[in-house]
Amino acid sequence: MNDMFPPDDQSPDQASTTDQKIGLLHRLRNYFLTGVVFTAPIAITVFIGWKFIRYLDERTAILIPAKYNPENYLPFAVPGIGLVIAVLGLMLIGALTANFLGRYLTEIGENIVNRMPVVRSVYNALKQIFETAVSQSSTSFRQVVLVEYPRKGIWAVAFQTANTSGEVFRRLNGREMLNVFLPTTPNPTSGFLLFVPKDDVVFLDMSVEEGIKLVISAGMVIPPDRAVELAEAVPQTEDTEQPST
Repeated sequence: MNDMFPPDDQSPDQASTTDQKIGLLHRLRNYFLTGVVFTAPIAITVFIGWKFIRYLDERTAILIPAKYNPENYLPFAVPGIGLVIAVLGLMLIGALTANFLGRYLTEIGENIVNRMPVVRSVYNALKQIFETAVSQSSTSFRQVVLVEYPRKGIWAVAFQTANTSGEVFRRLNGREMLNVFLPTTPNPTSGFLLFVPKDDVVFLDMSVEEGIKLVISAGMVIPPDRAVELAEAVPQTEDTEQPST
């Protein structure tokens, strides 16, 4: 009779029921984690966007005359008015600074700022960064590279910012060098500025956005290899082509 039961004194039906419970809990756990991964980025993005819109609405409410404020005629608040005013204001400032008078006033203001010891350094650095990042013709921040760091044989993801020039270029005897920003993980806003010989840099096909995702995720989110995708697509294209008669 003892041979009819398993060693753990559980009947086959009880063991099967236990396995089903474990399998159900495992599936529920996977469903929960999948829901968190899908929902958390959306929820955080919406929350930050909503807070930013409300912040602009609160700061720009005093700029709208009472008779032109739609919230005074509606029983509910209208979100996004501050964002519209901010966009229109920036467009107006851009239009004013694009003409001769605006450029003249900008030069006067910059001359005043350049006479302030600490303020001028901060202003000039921020201005150069924003001009480089916003410029449509600039490709300084659009290249992902690999550099050997912190020693030979160990590679790190970095971003090319510019070609080395100025005194650094002269001091390096005119060698072809690249300005490379090496970000830290998982915060890509901090990092190191490296001057690397161009021959020692490996250029990648991935976009800057994909490179940033790779850095932030500590290597868990790996972009697809475009070269492999193209190689896999070529035979399919050739197979579908019919020989001409």
